[in-house]
Amino acid sequence: MATTDNAAPVLLVASGGGHLTQLDELAGRLVPRRPASWVTFDSAQSRELLAGREVDIVPYLAPRAYLGILRMLPRAWRILRARRPELVVSTGAGIALAFLPLARLFRIETHYIESATRAQGPSMTGRVLTRVPGIRLHTQHLRRADDRWTFVGSVFEGYEAVRTEPSPLRRAVVALGTMETYGFERLVKQLLTILPPETHVVWQTGATDVSGLAINARPSLPASELEAAIAQADVVIAHAGTGTALTCLRLGTRPILVPRRVALGEHVDDHQAQTAEYLSGLGLAAYHEADEIELADLESATGWRIQRHSDPAAIDLSRPTEAPDISEAKRTTS
Repeated sequence: MATTDNAAPVLLVASGGGHLTQLDELAGRLVPRRPASWVTFDSAQSRELLAGREVDIVPYLAPRAYLGILRMLPRAWRILRARRPELVVSTGAGIALAFLPLARLFRIETHYIESATRAQGPSMTGRVLTRVPGIRLHTQHLRRADDRWTFVGSVFEGYEAVRTEPSPLRRAVVALGTMETYGFERLVKQLLTILPPETHVVWQTGATDVSGLAINARPSLPASELEAAIAQADVVIAHAGTGTALTCLRLGTRPILVPRRVALGEHVDDHQAQTAEYLSGLGLAAYHEADEIELADLESATGWRIQRHSDPAAIDLSRPTEAPDISEAKRTTS
């Protein structure tokens, strides 16, 4: 991963996980095309995804770690001065609060693209940035566009679900993301009660405590290894993170999405339920709560595939995107 001080016209800033996956997807659609450098956290995901690109690594920020954001400001200042970008784009989360206001202080053109997770309104990061003059705000949901938020397209454009013949449940992937703060023991324990013992399972468990459980789990996997496992799996059960969901769709897999719940200490809020409900409504995923998922749900999921019916539209941040919201497209019910 390159880490030089060469200037590039565009600086792309994102936390890890779904924020980084989305920004990588959206950055490839930006027009006009210009050289870019990146700012993100160090992880197996970022090392593999951004290999060979210009990258500045900054310390990990836990969700809503506001003191950590303040401590990152001097580093953000140095990176902006060294890179001298003409344009800064971020999909969040907290890292955007360190970089985007400073970019505006340097009079750099600055854009914040809200996560596709936020189908019902802005995140805390988005709400804070609405108070910073000059930052251009974008949503991935047409119905959320208004005089402040411009529709910019969506990472979920162009996909549709198709029915196939159900297959035997031989291989499964359980993907809980790479968050370093919140576990999801509820889902792991539920799956252990319903997965057939002969099923080969790849467990990617993040911060989830699996000590004492009879499983061969790994906190994180290189992206290529996880993608290979997803592509070969008969079923994928995942937390309802946008990055994991998007990876499944790109690989032709219709995942079972299970949202973390804030009341049970599994996340900072219930935005994962928004993601699961939204993609389920489009027919692109099945939505189940952790305590309610059954073997029949896993077996049913083997009878679906995802295909891409159209290429996503190019994104010109200087003007609104006129492409229709994907919620208006033909839906496939589960």
